[in-house]
Amino acid sequence: MLYAILCYASEDVVCSWSKEQDDEVIAKLIGVQEKYAKAGRLGPVARLLPTTAATTLRKVKGEAVVIDGPFAETKEQFLGFYTLECTDLDEAVEFARELSEVNPSGGSYEIRPISLFNPASVAA
Repeated sequence: MLYAILCYASEDVVCSWSKEQDDEVIAKLIGVQEKYAKAGRLGPVARLLPTTAATTLRKVKGEAVVIDGPFAETKEQFLGFYTLECTDLDEAVEFARELSEVNPSGGSYEIRPISLFNPASVAA
């Protein structure tokens, strides 16, 4: 089963880190990732640009409207994601736990099973 591990944290906190602090956090996160990558079970990983770079398409009264910025109105923002092949939910939770242990920003990790919308594109 594929799982998406969605990473949420305070963008203000993460964006305030110095380059050295950010590099240190990334190195620790890569340390967690390597075990799963070596096992051939880690899929795409992405760190998103700040929400100030976001654009949202939202349907309003049946019409698509493009809005500058993110739509979410929360204290934490969606900052990135991992795609991971796991035998079960417990294993996906363990991966998220390992990430949270090395990430000083706090935040949360949302874990969701993935149903491939276009499996043919994955094989390409």
